[in-house]
Amino acid sequence: MAVTLSTLKAMRERGDKIAVLTCYDASFARVLDAAGVDVLLVGDSLGMVIQGHASTLPVKLAEMAYHTRCVAAGTERAFLVADLPFGSYQPSPERAYTSAARLMAAGAHMVKLEGGAVMVET
Repeated sequence: MAVTLSTLKAMRERGDKIAVLTCYDASFARVLDAAGVDVLLVGDSLGMVIQGHASTLPVKLAEMAYHTRCVAAGTERAFLVADLPFGSYQPSPERAYTSAARLMAAGAHMVKLEGGAVMVET
């Protein structure tokens, strides 16, 4: 059965552990999904891990969409979260919506803002 936001909420309320791992491609997504990982995160850390940059700042939205599509192709069960990279949402709410919609269209179930500061009270 696919993991949904409701599934994750119920797990949290029961005090269950939620397994979350970063993933950048379909082959690892298949392995992690089969292992029962609950959430796969396509992180903008791919800028350092995959692309060899010194930080996440050079990562573009198109690159995040590409890797999100790859991970989605290898996922049947896990909930898929993708990072909105720096610069893809800060200019305006409209830009944030458009960027989020692009990652959702690529297969993300949810997007995560990259901030560097507290963005909302938790």
